[in-house]
Amino acid sequence: MSAVTSLTLDVTDAAQIRGAVEKVDSLDLLINNAGLQPFDDLSDRSVLERTLAINLLGPYDMIRAFLPLLTRSRGAVVNNVSLSALAPVPFAPAYSISKAAAFSLTRSLRVLLAGRGVRVHAVLAGPIDTEMTQDLDIPKTSPESVARAIFDGVEHGDEDILPDPLSTSVAESWRSGEAKALERQFAALAGL
Repeated sequence: MSAVTSLTLDVTDAAQIRGAVEKVDSLDLLINNAGLQPFDDLSDRSVLERTLAINLLGPYDMIRAFLPLLTRSRGAVVNNVSLSALAPVPFAPAYSISKAAAFSLTRSLRVLLAGRGVRVHAVLAGPIDTEMTQDLDIPKTSPESVARAIFDGVEHGDEDILPDPLSTSVAESWRSGEAKALERQFAALAGL
């Protein structure tokens, strides 16, 4: 029987991350879902720095901290990186920049951790009906639907999980496109 441990913590606080690691005896799946989406115009560097700290460095620090457990279980990492990793959202450029960087981190770790038996998945979701998007008058997908699609994607071994109607509309072109082909070519250089 599997147990799910939900940990709420500040991913920019090293002490909280260490405390979280101490609470977990074994780990099969780490889901990095923390995120910040400011509405900005890139005029304030501190907004970009804060967004990168949460959306890029937070998952990086979580993975590093939990890597011994994931290696032991030959587990998996899921990074929620968003469709805005592929195309910038005009009213949230700091978010888009951070998610593009997080997507690159995810794909880099996918290659680097494969030798340790750890799989790394990216979730490229469109708008999800959460507090982050509550003020946006756009179609949104339920969190429950996205969660089911993420678990299905991990189970099926999908490297990039496109879990909602908007992301599904670009899934085939992404998976068969030049960027994905180049990713595979670069991975082959590492013998993977």
